This record gives sequence, C-alpha cells and structure tokens, in this order.
Amino acid sequence: PENTLIMDTTQGKVVIALRPDLAPKHVERIKTLAREGFYDGIVFHRVIEGFMAQCGCPQGRGTGGSSYPNLPAEFNAEPHVRGVCSMARSSDPNSANSQFFICLDDASFLDKNYTVWGKVTGGMNVVDALPKGEPPKKPGKIVSAKVGA
Repeated sequence: PENTLIMDTTQGKVVIALRPDLAPKHVERIKTLAREGFYDGIVFHRVIEGFMAQCGCPQGRGTGGSSYPNLPAEFNAEPHVRGVCSMARSSDPNSANSQFFICLDDASFLDKNYTVWGKVTGGMNVVDALPKGEPPKKPGKIVSAKVGA
C-alpha cells in the first residue's frame, strides 16, 4: 500500500504502482504532494491521442509546479510503454517538480531522457477515456490522489 497511488478522476479510478527502486526522490515527491492534497482538483491539461496524458500543474496550463524545489533527474532504463508514469520537465533535465504524464502508447523516444517512477496497474481504460486536447475543452480532473490501498 505504501507504494501505491490511487487517483480518483472524473473518468474513474486509476491505480499506479510506485517504483522507488527506479526513482526514489521522484516517488517521495509524488507521495508528499498526494498526502498534502496537491493533486486534488488538478486537471489533465495535455492529453494527446496515442501518446500521453499530462497533469500536475496547479494552474492547469503546464507552466507551474509545487512550492518544493525541482528534482535532480533520476533517468533510468525503464521503457516508456503504455501505462508507464514519468515526470514532465522543461529542457533542463533537472527541472521535474510536480507534473507527470501517463503513456497511452509506446513512446520509446523518451527512454532515458525522462524519469519513470511508476506504472498503471488498474484503470488504464480510465486514462484512455480522458478528454483529448492541448488543453482539452472540458479536461478530465484528479478528484483525489492518495497513497495506499
């Protein structure tokens, strides 16, 4: 339960297995933010069919992060395949903060350039159902995100 993230979204429930073995600092940040309620009410501001669904910006535009400092990159060899959760960042490899994305399909061109920190183990159909767009007209939203079963 300690390494499980449960997200209730406007589309349904998504369960993510956290991978501290791959990215301990990033997993700790996700847990901290979830426990503080940071992700509650945050929209999926960028959902691209066949690519990924991104969220975690408090402004809902993809431009912001939490009040915590950015994280150092923890790039790993875990492939960006369907269901993988990885951190969004700017062109600076050490700029990940609170935004993340869930791969909707294989995205191997991201491998070893973004920090993979988890994988969807339940509710991938929910992620698939998120409204598409950059930003979507009526974006899907995380109603609540919590650590544990």
